[in-house]
Amino acid sequence: MNVIANTTIISNFAETGRLDLLRDLLGALYLSTDVYAEIQDGLAEGYDFYTDVESEIQAESEASWLHLTAPQGAAELQLFARLSARLHRGEASCLAIAAQRGWAFLSDDARARRIARDLNVTTSGTLGALVQAVQRNLITLEDANALLAQMIRAGYHAPSDNLDGLISK
Repeated sequence: MNVIANTTIISNFAETGRLDLLRDLLGALYLSTDVYAEIQDGLAEGYDFYTDVESEIQAESEASWLHLTAPQGAAELQLFARLSARLHRGEASCLAIAAQRGWAFLSDDARARRIARDLNVTTSGTLGALVQAVQRNLITLEDANALLAQMIRAGYHAPSDNLDGLISK
């Protein structure tokens, strides 16, 4: 299943220098052009951790794992317009694409996740990605908790400060 992510997910992993974890976990990840615009705005504002995202997108080679897409067709564009009244453009575009194409949606935004559930879109977020990375032995639980702590120190408003209760043993 294809996966599309909003800016917060990308920010959390980019700011900690662990975009590689998303790559290893997902293989490929889509960003909407609206999310890409938010990343460009972040770079212009001095958020240098987005440089790694920019270089991955610009690679556009077979090895590139970050791909850009935009809402297309009447159904996606109509849903995007409706969702834009309730969500930021990045979340609205990702969700419109995910809903219409049957993709999963990565977001930490509570409102976007509620709307995604209403649209029957599979959702996860930063914690879910970290849990999956531990379960697939891409990172240890100890290292994932340290990474989560680093994300929290950088400003991530996590619903939990550790993954211990989320990992099935």
